[in-house]
Amino acid sequence: MPRVSGKAKTRKAVAKRFKVTGTGKVLRRKQGARHLLQCKNRKRKRSLTSAALVSDADIKNVKENLPFH
Repeated sequence: MPRVSGKAKTRKAVAKRFKVTGTGKVLRRKQGARHLLQCKNRKRKRSLTSAALVSDADIKNVKENLPFH
């Protein structure tokens, strides 16, 4: 059986959705700001525009898919 070798590739779908900060934290966008915005108040819509941190349980999986970040 041949060994699996070569470069680790970046998952482009993950690269578009997440950003790694200089200190190693992973940022994500909040869900719920795409549609059905009439029934949400201004304060709620404003808070949905800011970035949030990825939970500790998911950081490992995200960073595995971003080998060069």
